[in-house]
Amino acid sequence: MATLTQAVTARLDTMVRRFDEIEVELANPPGGFDQAKYTALVKERSQLEETVRAYRELCGIEREIAENETLLRDGDAEMRELAQEEVGALRERLERIEDELKSLMIPRDPNDDRDIFIEIRAGAGGDEAAIFAGDLARMYMRYAETAAMKTELISESESDAGGYKEIVFAVKGAGAYRSFKHESGVHRVQRVPATEAQGRVHTSTATVAVLPQVEDDGEIEIRSTDLQIDTYKSSGAGGQYVNKTESAIRITHVPSGVIVASQQERSQTQNREKAMQMLRAILAERKRREQEEAMGSIRRSQVGTGDRSEKIRTYNFPQDRVTDHRINRNFGNIRGIMDGALEPLVEDLLKDERARLLAGETAVTA
Repeated sequence: MATLTQAVTARLDTMVRRFDEIEVELANPPGGFDQAKYTALVKERSQLEETVRAYRELCGIEREIAENETLLRDGDAEMRELAQEEVGALRERLERIEDELKSLMIPRDPNDDRDIFIEIRAGAGGDEAAIFAGDLARMYMRYAETAAMKTELISESESDAGGYKEIVFAVKGAGAYRSFKHESGVHRVQRVPATEAQGRVHTSTATVAVLPQVEDDGEIEIRSTDLQIDTYKSSGAGGQYVNKTESAIRITHVPSGVIVASQQERSQTQNREKAMQMLRAILAERKRREQEEAMGSIRRSQVGTGDRSEKIRTYNFPQDRVTDHRINRNFGNIRGIMDGALEPLVEDLLKDERARLLAGETAVTA
């Protein structure tokens, strides 16, 4: 029968009971309708629904197997033959649904559905690194668009040769962090720059940081006395208007040395709000890293120095190959990938994450 451990089965039984309780409460809310409670219940139900469905399907398959095994013992020859075929098919289904349940039981990243900031900086390689940073920004924006997400430019520092020394933009939509969280790190490109007369392949890098947005709920304490706020004339969206007023905001968090900026809105108030959102996201990420390191967690490397040797992915144009070094896999169609066709890479990285988490959970419960 099913190979789920007793502890896992107990957890699943608890989830089913809770799911049924929510169904009853949504149909007949005690004490009248409460919008906040209703929203919370709907969200909790949504989180449980897929797992409960799979577990109920598994229980149904187990009952069918038990019934057919009874026929194998007590039925006539013809019935035993039919039951044997049925049991074989049911066991295959049981194995598939068990695998699905194990994946569903993996702890969900609480940040997966958060909106994010993506910060891209040119690394080693001079002008070509800045151009590559621009290519990465375009790649991510195109991918977000195909995934029905919205992007919003926060700040940019353009390079004279094209591309960006630094660019920061927000990505908003369901599963934004889930889709982009594995992009943090150093990306390396190998190609012949347009300015290379000898046709030599150059290597350049850009660093990517993906930061989940956090609510201003007091979790990250930012004292106004710790902030140095400067205004300047924006060169971003808004045409001539923004160049006549100091609408752009630069905020320095003095204790940490973190500097953030927003220049795309027409008003200082709007730019200040976005800069503060970015600051909270950066400080929350630092806090998370410190907590993980204090617990001795093994974590994947994030943004390093931008040196060519610190890489998570290589984009090799002459060989039409993108290599993700963390999962040791190559992908073709580099032009398509740079045009936003990131889905195969994203899915493989998420599969790797699930496999590692499941292995950790198995080790703990063994």
